[in-house]
Amino acid sequence: MCDISKVEMKKRKILFSILTALVLIISIFLYMNRDKFVYVGSVDIIEVDCSKKVQILSEVLESDQRIRRSNDFIKLAKEDHRNQELVISIIEKCGMPTLKEVGQKQMVAVWLVLQHSDKEIRKKYFPQIEKAVKNGDLSKQDYALMKDRMLMDEGKPQIYGSQIKNGKLYKLQNPETVNERRKEMGLEPIEDYLKNFNIQFNPN
Repeated sequence: MCDISKVEMKKRKILFSILTALVLIISIFLYMNRDKFVYVGSVDIIEVDCSKKVQILSEVLESDQRIRRSNDFIKLAKEDHRNQELVISIIEKCGMPTLKEVGQKQMVAVWLVLQHSDKEIRKKYFPQIEKAVKNGDLSKQDYALMKDRMLMDEGKPQIYGSQIKNGKLYKLQNPETVNERRKEMGLEPIEDYLKNFNIQFNPN
């Protein structure tokens, strides 16, 4: 009886260890794919007061930055959804904001919200971002980061080396000349950029 009990106890410990590992793996998977599992509804055009663009976009920027300091990804998804509706509604109803109408912070709010949106929204409004960059309302850096993100969305190599995926530099086209492209967009050398992520650049 004693031997049987020991064998049974050993089996139970092994089973418990396996179940604990599975729960941990599933938890990590759900966290890494949280945006896919938190559905907050479609992004709709809502009523906005065009005369209050500065105030609305200031609140959007504060919301975007505040929620990213928390670990509540359900609340993050909800606030992102609300911010997307506000920014997209301003673009659709009032036109793409410019520096003549709002300040630099408000333009950053527009860019951030679109950058944090899903790939369909980014793709739809990217021409507005391109135009804003050409007009000097947004920076070349803003263009580079969103362009890289869109290429990553499509599974294509990025151009400027701004995107990190799973702790590694996402695949990059012509890595040997990336710093030339980065310099044109006002970005720091990729070696310095990757130090922020404890990643060593290897052009090969």
